[in-house]
Amino acid sequence: MQMIDERDMKIIEILRENARTPHTEIAARLDVAESTIRNRVRALEEEGVIQQYTVVTDPAKLGYNSVALVGIDVEPSHLLDVALRLSEFSEVKFVATSAGDHMIMTEVWLEDGGALRTFIAEKIKKLAGVQSVSPTVIMDNWKVRSGHLLP
Repeated sequence: MQMIDERDMKIIEILRENARTPHTEIAARLDVAESTIRNRVRALEEEGVIQQYTVVTDPAKLGYNSVALVGIDVEPSHLLDVALRLSEFSEVKFVATSAGDHMIMTEVWLEDGGALRTFIAEKIKKLAGVQSVSPTVIMDNWKVRSGHLLP
């Protein structure tokens, strides 16, 4: 794997702000040739530094008025199975195992608070090995992974 230098970091920063930024614009901002940017982006993709390009959406504008971070504790022998099962639910947008307050952290999008309660009771709590579920409803999102500040 090649070393990531300052120019690569700037390219990554620009793409995190807007993954659709044309190579020509990145080249102009960094005062280099477009071919340099194209080659560096390709190398970053091939090395797995850039893993995907994505779209950030507003859940409320898609009909999801209840977005929650849900911490889940499980029997240790069920950790991987529960994480994989959670990943299968369309309502679950993010799943990670953690070493913090909860063993698994998820982000869940649902229509409203009632749907959240039902989802927790009928899907999450019924998974074998689940010991406790701790939802935290998100009120306003101020920063997303791309680095954009939201109103």
